[in-house]
Amino acid sequence: MKRKSLTFIFSVLVLMLALPASGRDLKVLYWNIQNGMWADQENNYDNFVEYVKSQDPDICVWCEAESRYRTGTNVKMTEYDEFYLPWNWDFLARRYGHQYVLVCGKRDTFPQVITSKYPVRIVKRVNGNGDDIIVVHGAGWAQVEVGGKEINIVTLHTWPQRYAYKAENQAESGKKQEGDVFRAKEMKYICDQTIGTVPDAASQYWMMLGDFNAVSRVDNSIYGFDEDNKAFLVHDYVSGNTPYIDIVDRLHPGDFQKSTLSGRRIDFIYMTEPLFRKVRSAEIIHDGYPTSCRDPRGVTKFCYPSDHYPIIVNLKF
Repeated sequence: MKRKSLTFIFSVLVLMLALPASGRDLKVLYWNIQNGMWADQENNYDNFVEYVKSQDPDICVWCEAESRYRTGTNVKMTEYDEFYLPWNWDFLARRYGHQYVLVCGKRDTFPQVITSKYPVRIVKRVNGNGDDIIVVHGAGWAQVEVGGKEINIVTLHTWPQRYAYKAENQAESGKKQEGDVFRAKEMKYICDQTIGTVPDAASQYWMMLGDFNAVSRVDNSIYGFDEDNKAFLVHDYVSGNTPYIDIVDRLHPGDFQKSTLSGRRIDFIYMTEPLFRKVRSAEIIHDGYPTSCRDPRGVTKFCYPSDHYPIIVNLKF
């Protein structure tokens, strides 16, 4: 073999050894799907399934993952109706390629559900202490192993109202923003029961995601609230007391992305630094199937397909 050929082969081998391993891609899709994707019930969830298949996520986290209203109406289902979700998520998830399903956080009819291409297990369901702390919609701590790495996933959906849970005078409670105070107590309890139980969590892979029903002061250029507004209590607690990073804000500084049709960002994905370093992109999706609009018939107060937008995160391990 000629010297030039040997030199060329040797150079190629050196270059190949110098290149990093391609790693494992991981796509996470989070979405509050409004009453168990109420908008697509009558269509056998075909539009929903096709959208998820088109994104080909590895892990999905769904908020409001339970059927609640009769198709095309705002009439609540009763015990005589067929509640397809959450009990049939295994069948629905298989249609878009996920074989693992976990009802992660559920205290009432607004659960969070994880579906995945990878085995997922529950570590803890967080519903409150049964006394002075109530996590109204429930929260959960799950674990997924990807490429030999363990990822902790905390799902949540906090209290949505301006007034406090079970407030006797809702109007007065709302004026005092007692709902924000209640949400902050939920948030502290959820963190205390999950990431707060692990001393070295900051060096591990953790994400916390869901419908926080609270705005962050990092977006206050949009809202224009007073700096001491109680609306910031939830995210102030997270940023001041946990190792979590708001990944959408970190990747898009100064570029506000709403997560609801109302124009607010109340859906968040937080990650610890080691997991955040794996993130290649994180976007709130406003176009295509997730494009949100009010019921055009004016029959219900709901939206098509949801009043929230999905968040898609791409990671490289």
